[in-house]
This record gives sequence, C-alpha cells and structure tokens, in this order.
Amino acid sequence: MKLTILGASASTPKLNKHTTSQLLKIKNHLILIDCGEGIQMQLRKFKVNFTKISHIFISHLHGDHYFGLIGLISTFRLLGRENDLNIYAPEGLQELINLQLKLSGSWLNYKLIFHTLKSKRQKIIFNNEDFIVKTIPLNHRIYTNGFLFEEKFDERNIYKSKIKEYKLEIIDIKKIKKGEDIILKNGKKAENAIFIKKSKKSKKFAFCSDTAYHEKIIEFIKSVDFLYHESTFLDSHSDLAKKTKHSTASDAAKIASAANVGKLILGHFSNRYRSQDDFLKEAKFHFEDVELAIEGKKFDI
Repeated sequence: MKLTILGASASTPKLNKHTTSQLLKIKNHLILIDCGEGIQMQLRKFKVNFTKISHIFISHLHGDHYFGLIGLISTFRLLGRENDLNIYAPEGLQELINLQLKLSGSWLNYKLIFHTLKSKRQKIIFNNEDFIVKTIPLNHRIYTNGFLFEEKFDERNIYKSKIKEYKLEIIDIKKIKKGEDIILKNGKKAENAIFIKKSKKSKKFAFCSDTAYHEKIIEFIKSVDFLYHESTFLDSHSDLAKKTKHSTASDAAKIASAANVGKLILGHFSNRYRSQDDFLKEAKFHFEDVELAIEGKKFDI
C-alpha cells in the first residue's frame, strides 16, 4: 500500500492548504478517499494519472470532504473515460450529483455506480481478490464513516532454491501452489510446507474522518499498520472539539495508543493555528510514532 496526502486542512481551502483528500494505491488499484475542493489540481500537481482511479470513498456530506467530486466526475468525461467509477458514500450524494449533471445539461460516457452507505454498524462494502474495505462508524454531527482498507496476500511463493534442490517440474510447482504435498522422483513424499515462504502479513490502513473522541472505534482498528485520525484542534480548544464533534491531537493519540496501531497520521487541521508543530507535540505525549498529514507526503504502508 502507498498513501499520498492531497489535502489535510479543515473547513475551507486556502492557498497551499487544501481540504481532506487522500490517494491510496493497493496493488494496481487507485483509490480516492474523500474529495475536497481543488482535488484535480492536487492530482495534477503530484503527477497522478487520475483517470485510473476506480473507487472513491466519501466519509460524509460536509462540503470540505466532497465539493471536488462533481468537477472530477465531469473531467473524467472530457478525458474520454470509459471504465466504471464506483462511489461509496452516504445517502443523498447520488441525488446531489445527478441533479448537478441534470441542471447543467451534462452527460457521462462511463457508468457511475453509487454504493449507498447508511448503516450505523460496521459493514463490508467492498471485497475482491486484492483488498477488502469495511466501514468504521464515527461520531460526528451528521452520518459519518471512516474506512478500513486491508490488502490481501493469498499467493503461495516457492523458494527458488528448493526448485533447484529437488529438481521440481512444472506439474510439481502447480501442486505446491495449490497447497498440495508432492511425491519426489525417489518415491518419497515431500510436505508442502518445506517449499513455501512465509506469507506476507496483511497490511491495514484505517482512515478516521471527522469524529468526536470515540472509543467504540478501537475494536475496529486494533493493530492496524497506519491510522489516519482527524485532529482539528489542540487541547486549548478542547471545548470547541466537543461542541463541534471533532477531535484534538491528544484525542487521536489516545485512540492510537489504546488500539496499539503501528503509526498515527494527524490531519484535518483548523486554519486558526499558524503552525502544526504543537499538534505533533501534544499527540506524542500519549503516543510516540506520530506524523503530520502534509500535502504531497507519501507513506509506504
């Protein structure tokens, strides 16, 4: 998995400060998580071939998380897109997008497939041979989900040295990859396990968008490799965090610590703060491995 931060500011975009958007690459799949204003310019700025985006996940219907979507959808048509585009979003977004297309007299050359999210319990919303996506129910002012992405590793890799040592033929290799034992040329049985490398550990990335401090999500994000958690405010504005149902940097770090995650990424910073250094400082008091979501920054998960 590779994660690119496209935007990490809260509420309104400013010069060189864009609202929430992230790009996640899982094997050959390009996935957009939230779609704030200016998304197309950010994708171009960081040289992303965004026509290859196949899935878009929208956490909730506050504008700083989806106002860039209609423009992106329209540009896909102008670029001659033909592949289906899957959008996973709360109830109401399909109606909004269809109305915008209708009133502007626009049309699409490709199929727009909406997957409506409305359950307040965790649900599997995507599952194929490469990765699986589950919702993470959050606690915000309107219906909001985070998303848990898990990469799959089902390949059975054979030690090349064993192929030479036992002079394996193609038929033997096929059996081993299926998980079967084989019979060697001397008539002895060789167990499958001696040929197989230990499978890679499945990688997990949790994206927790706008939410108040919410301990219920801990069970859903236990031991994930990377956790992105919003941190709109510093401790000095904890009253505002509670009032608006957002989190502080300390809140995010406490969740990361309780869930025993590998790394915490902070984002969705309020524009009231001139520097983001204090976010790091306050979070590290509760959890050591913390980084800031800086536009253009890439993470290997």
